[in-house]
Amino acid sequence: MDKDKKKRDKSLFREYFELIAETAVFVFFVMTFVVQAFQIPTGSMEPTLLVGDFLLVNKLAYTRPLLPLEGTILPHKPIARGDIVVFKYPKDLTKDFVKRVIALEGQKVEVKDKQVYVDDKPLDEPYKVHIDSHVNSKNDFYNYDDVIRDNYGPVTVPPGNLFVMGDNRDNSMDSRYWGFVPLASIKGRPWVIYFSYKAERDAWQKTGIRDRLKKLVSFVPKARWSRMLRIIN
Repeated sequence: MDKDKKKRDKSLFREYFELIAETAVFVFFVMTFVVQAFQIPTGSMEPTLLVGDFLLVNKLAYTRPLLPLEGTILPHKPIARGDIVVFKYPKDLTKDFVKRVIALEGQKVEVKDKQVYVDDKPLDEPYKVHIDSHVNSKNDFYNYDDVIRDNYGPVTVPPGNLFVMGDNRDNSMDSRYWGFVPLASIKGRPWVIYFSYKAERDAWQKTGIRDRLKKLVSFVPKARWSRMLRIIN
């Protein structure tokens, strides 16, 4: 009896171990090749994405399938104007940024008094906001960074690159300031908000143990339940 019980226990332990190992391998594969967790640290994409939003990024959204069946199971599409993308920040490849695609390679971009023009046509942008009604003009006595916020270009996007901007147009460091995004730096497309809480504006800079504990405690009372499982467009 004892021997039979020991055999059953060993068999059960082996089954659980195999299940845990297989699950771990699957999760590792998914998190490495399929999706990436990403947190919104700043308000540059408000109101589309808020500080404290936690996203899952589809890393295969723009990947070319190697096999015909792969394209059926994991559909992809070319990057289009208006897409929100996660990419390696060109000035520091260790950091990931999220912005909206405004223009593709070969297209001309210009900003005139806050209005964006692509190939000389005004761009309809229902997603953008302006928190400052004042327009910085080239004729005013502002520094260069102030002027290009509202009046920029024209520039033509070079081959293999994108021009991106934040939806919070007056509070976004984007292609107006640091240039184009190479297509090779695109990591994926934000897919869904899996959690969201009302975070402090500089929460991403607070990494001490006390700060981390404070964030953990505030997750539930400050949670924005209405944003959870929201598909990102």
